[in-house]
Amino acid sequence: MLFVRPARLSDLDAIAHMARTAQPVLHSLPHDRAALEARIALSEDSFRAQVDFPGEEFYLFVLEDSATGRLVGTSSIVAAAGYSEPFYAFRNDALIHASRELHVNRKIHALTMSHELTGKSRLAGFYIEPALRGDAAAHLMSRARMMYIAMNRRRFTPEVFSLLLGVTDDAGVSPFWEAVGRKFFGRDFKDIEMVSGGRSRTFIAEVMPAYPLYVPLLPEAAQRVLGEPDPSALLAYEIHLEEGFETDRYVDIFDAGPVMTAQMDRTSSVEGNESRTVRESAGAAPGAKYLVASQHGGEFRCALATLPEAAQAPGRAGHGVHAPAAAPLDAATRAALNVQDGEAVRCAPLYRHNEDDSMEQSTGEAQ
Repeated sequence: MLFVRPARLSDLDAIAHMARTAQPVLHSLPHDRAALEARIALSEDSFRAQVDFPGEEFYLFVLEDSATGRLVGTSSIVAAAGYSEPFYAFRNDALIHASRELHVNRKIHALTMSHELTGKSRLAGFYIEPALRGDAAAHLMSRARMMYIAMNRRRFTPEVFSLLLGVTDDAGVSPFWEAVGRKFFGRDFKDIEMVSGGRSRTFIAEVMPAYPLYVPLLPEAAQRVLGEPDPSALLAYEIHLEEGFETDRYVDIFDAGPVMTAQMDRTSSVEGNESRTVRESAGAAPGAKYLVASQHGGEFRCALATLPEAAQAPGRAGHGVHAPAAAPLDAATRAALNVQDGEAVRCAPLYRHNEDDSMEQSTGEAQ
């Protein structure tokens, strides 16, 4: 049974291994062991803190196999991107160049450096073992974060965004970086990626162009990858779409990868979220896949379970009064969620659309 929980300092060795081996590099997990330990400690403090509005909190989650205790994935939430320094991205703009004398009126696509995403909550650091990629486990690892946000709205902003990896070749070379970033930094993409601090470093504003970049003047290879996810990020892209994210008017300032945004009130984790009462069950019953989350004793847990669909869920009362639907969970799932019969859990459908269609889109893709 796979389930998601907050990271602990006792997970340091396993998380350090994932930080070293993750491709692409996880900005939220430094390779330096002491820095990583401090990052996990910050996460523990953030989960424990009484928070009325988002600030410098950082929430790190791990995906654990309850049968072995082994960690097989990680993901995180930054409560307010660029809390200490602005978060930079390129904004897609359309500039009008017109001449009445020449009868010319042209709309030109341009990229302008922006820090408008600063202060918004950000999903980051998604990594899952290659053997589990393309499986529902990847959806669990990624979307458990949204369940946590849905259950703790005051800790986060009403709008959430996620930055996906842009197109790179097998050697890790980004066409957009070669056309733009290298001209200003004079260094390899991977070198700057390691020190960028998740796009929140002062040197970005100091070195990158302050004036708009006219897209038609860029090499064709760089224009083609604007806002395109790397093939290795297609699964993450599909998962975000399933949740309700959309590609917005921003692209990454280094590799031009898509920035996806979502209004929390319009996401699957909020629109489909409902409270259910745990009921003991010997095994899986007919139904649909659900994200099931608990905060028993203050610790968040999230797992997948097959539950009766909301419209058919037992436990509804008549005469306009609605009792919580039942969540029949087997012993392994109850143990993973640390809940017992009669306790409340929060549930949201794993897929907005037909499950088989969603899995067909994701199978064989990598993140």
